[in-house]
Amino acid sequence: MIKRGLFIGRFQPFHKGHLRAVKNLLDKVEELIILVGSSQCSHTLDNPFTAGERIMMIRLALNESNIEPHHYIILPVPDVEMHSTWVSHVISYSPKFEITFSNEPLTRHLFTEAGFKVESIPFYKRETLSATEIRKRMLSRGDWEELVPRSVAQFIKQIGGVERIINISKNDNPY
Repeated sequence: MIKRGLFIGRFQPFHKGHLRAVKNLLDKVEELIILVGSSQCSHTLDNPFTAGERIMMIRLALNESNIEPHHYIILPVPDVEMHSTWVSHVISYSPKFEITFSNEPLTRHLFTEAGFKVESIPFYKRETLSATEIRKRMLSRGDWEELVPRSVAQFIKQIGGVERIINISKNDNPY
């Protein structure tokens, strides 16, 4: 078994597809680094939640699923402006890892180019289990709660996440 792997995402918000991925990846590695990317971003339609809020969502969901904390590390990592330095930037924020898990083409390319083994993550109900779909449902006050673990839904309600997205949409003019 591989000692440690890296799972990269923005988790805006953490949903049942992410949770299923974590469970699958923990079958392949002893310890999983869950990298919260774009950690400097928040309060926009694409990135409504802060890094701290996303970390809490992940911890709550993993605790709810009885995943022992010694099997994972959650780290925030801000973006850098140059793709050529991104992998070294990630490495500087995290413990040593042997494999990267990602479906994002640029991430896969950059880590492969840097000499890492990269594996895809099987999608689970991708047509509905996407953070974009969840944010759209929140914005339209649709049923989003079914797409996230119960503890994540409770946390989002506690912090006023739906209201935040609605308020951001009123003030966000993309033109």
